[in-house]
Amino acid sequence: MRDSFDEQLGQVFTDLVGICGQVRVAVTDATQALLTGDITMAEKVISADREIDLAREDVEENAIELLTLQAPVARDLRSVVAALRMVTELERMGDLSVHVAKIARMRVPNLAIPDEVAPTIRKMAEVAEDMVVRVSQIIADRDVRAAIELGRDDEIMDGLRRASFVELLSDDWSHGVEAAVDLALLGRYYERIADHAVSIAQRIVFVVTGETDTRLA
Repeated sequence: MRDSFDEQLGQVFTDLVGICGQVRVAVTDATQALLTGDITMAEKVISADREIDLAREDVEENAIELLTLQAPVARDLRSVVAALRMVTELERMGDLSVHVAKIARMRVPNLAIPDEVAPTIRKMAEVAEDMVVRVSQIIADRDVRAAIELGRDDEIMDGLRRASFVELLSDDWSHGVEAAVDLALLGRYYERIADHAVSIAQRIVFVVTGETDTRLA
């Protein structure tokens, strides 16, 4: 019975890592569509989101089966409940990538982002993608120290978000309301992807330690 539970729980976490991979691709492809005006790539991100949704459903079904049939307690219960919450966060990260792709698609044949702010958005995208990659490893390894470091590094994204607002509110802004709205939304989307990554990392800390204070270690 115990071996069966461990195997099923291990598969749930393996599936979470797999979804992380799908989300990373979504973030990368959505950013490419945004910065290049590639409508084909934007459509790819939008249609591929269904695969993330289906993967989420599989994880939820397997986790609920563990709850109902195995009646886990203590750390095992924390792990299953955390998996249910983490898969929801991952799905939302995929949805945010779709939002980026939809802005890119909406502005074709033009680019949504003016040239002078493209470096900031590109850097936000790089940070978001890096955080998705790192959280995937954190889930796979149950690495508390790496989880805590990820939370601290979220300050980089916060700084970029502030920089985007400085550019947006500058007296030199000459790109109109439409571009301003796009920039504000895109900054928020990338920031939220990072926030979800941090939330997942915090759940791993809770799974391993039973504590919610990420100042541990």
